[in-house]
Amino acid sequence: MTGNSDDAARALVAKSCRMIGGLELTKAATGHVSQRAEDGRHILIRARGPDEVGVRYTTAEEVIMVDMDGRKVDGPDGLAVPQEVFIHTWLYKTRPEVKSVVHIHPPTVVLFTICDKPLMPLYGAYDPSSLYLWLEGIPTYGRSVTISNDELGKDFTDAMGQKRTCLMRGHGITTAGASVEEATVTAIKLNELAEMNYRAHLLGDPRPIPEEDLTEYRRRFQERGGFSTSPHGQSSWRYYERLSGA
Repeated sequence: MTGNSDDAARALVAKSCRMIGGLELTKAATGHVSQRAEDGRHILIRARGPDEVGVRYTTAEEVIMVDMDGRKVDGPDGLAVPQEVFIHTWLYKTRPEVKSVVHIHPPTVVLFTICDKPLMPLYGAYDPSSLYLWLEGIPTYGRSVTISNDELGKDFTDAMGQKRTCLMRGHGITTAGASVEEATVTAIKLNELAEMNYRAHLLGDPRPIPEEDLTEYRRRFQERGGFSTSPHGQSSWRYYERLSGA
């Protein structure tokens, strides 16, 4: 039996999936969103399997419960644990502050990892929230394998460290946050940073904003109270929710 809060969490995870799919940040069934369950010992995660219909059309019924070893606890017979559940379990086991994890395959971001082109801080006031991700640091996991066991889960988590984001070479991205909303918006903002970098490279030779501006944004970044206390974070969630049709 699950409590009302777990039922609400399933609905929220499903909505995040629909948002990400609706914004075309991942294709077909590639990707999953999760949240810690109410008891703190289980995970609610988008399932894979013969009865799924793809990330963009995820329903609450397709969000199953697994334990911290990645074993299915409940859910319909036609749904299974994602092969890369170990991304999620290792982040939850090693980072108690993390309440939600998003793993998706945004094509533009993947292109940067394939070409070994770093994402650059090309703008400030245009979108400070995505610049903050750059200021925090965006590590890259250098392998392109499926994170399909505990050894690889630990290897990936070590590469991500304490950051909110991590690029995965020739694979995708993973974000972690204090809520589904935070982890989801972080994934969207990381993709937007990559999109602007991509377009700038098409036009010519992009250059970062001045160091004095980066210094100012570093100061603001240090003063921020985080996504949960920022009205811009919550409004961004609502905006992308409507934009995606979720």
